[in-house]
Amino acid sequence: MNSHNPDAFRHRYQRVETQAPSRFEVDRTAVRTVSSNALFAGSHEIGIEHHGSLYRLKITRQGKLILNK
Repeated sequence: MNSHNPDAFRHRYQRVETQAPSRFEVDRTAVRTVSSNALFAGSHEIGIEHHGSLYRLKITRQGKLILNK
């Protein structure tokens, strides 16, 4: 069972009412967010080097992400 809520990060963004309605002001405690389109750039798998180990981040057939060491 997946307990991750994809909307959990949305509370960290505040709408700026003095500017265009589509602009957001980022809370300083917010997590840096990268879109999967930008991260994968058209492929279905990328490698991530972390403390000397290589991890593979893949997009599954169902469109979900899976991380393997």
